[in-house]
Amino acid sequence: MSKGHDLVRTSWRKSSYSNGSGGDCVEVATPAHALLVRDSKRPTGPTLTFHHPTWHTFLTQLREAGRVRG
Repeated sequence: MSKGHDLVRTSWRKSSYSNGSGGDCVEVATPAHALLVRDSKRPTGPTLTFHHPTWHTFLTQLREAGRVRG
């Protein structure tokens, strides 16, 4: 979970895969120090924090496995 960061003032973006019908969605925020991920249905719930190189590696592996666009 994210510690030491003001999550109230963080600008969150919902996944482009989300469909507005209340399905499984994630939101991301990108403050300078890391990338934050949370469940859009639980904005006050736990937040995952990834350092930028770790997030980049994760996305690269998903792309290579054919799991994400882009």
